Amino acid sequence: MIVWLFVALAAGIGLFALFGPGQQASSDLPASYADSVGGPFSLTAADGSTVTDQTLKGKPFAIFFGYTRCPDVCPTTLASLARLRKQMGEDGDKFQIVFVSVDPGHDSPEDVGRYVDLFGTPIIGLTGSEEEIIRATKAYRAFYQKVPVEGDDYTIDHTASVYLMDADGKLQSTIAYDENPETSLAKLRRLVG
Repeated sequence: MIVWLFVALAAGIGLFALFGPGQQASSDLPASYADSVGGPFSLTAADGSTVTDQTLKGKPFAIFFGYTRCPDVCPTTLASLARLRKQMGEDGDKFQIVFVSVDPGHDSPEDVGRYVDLFGTPIIGLTGSEEEIIRATKAYRAFYQKVPVEGDDYTIDHTASVYLMDADGKLQSTIAYDENPETSLAKLRRLVG
């Protein structure tokens, strides 16, 4: 019993050291991690326009990496973001939702545009060449990998978190897949606050 008490105390001290008073009040992440996420990228929107990290600056945004043929995580996450935006009322217009397809083999910019239109809220849908996608995922420290399935087809394993970026393109928080909606809503309110 006493051993578990010491383990819990040590864990609490470790968490305090990690997230304690030395961190910026606006971010709920360690500064070293928050500073390493985000950076230069250039991708293509459905209308053919180029969207860069600089284009997105000026308004907070939630950015998520996935693909249009994703059977579960992507549609669930985008539907959740759409619902949360609606719950925020007028504050929902104070941030952008960005979806980046990591599947240039199947997802053209037009495909991505049609896909994001299904969610009933403005979502910026982006994709690019393999090299452009690699650059963007490296900038955000996002993971993706093709996984072969029957025949010559594949599915994609990918990061399931949403990155919440402030108006300067700095990481403020993340939303985990299947996170409690109230927690996610509070994070979005802080982002636009």
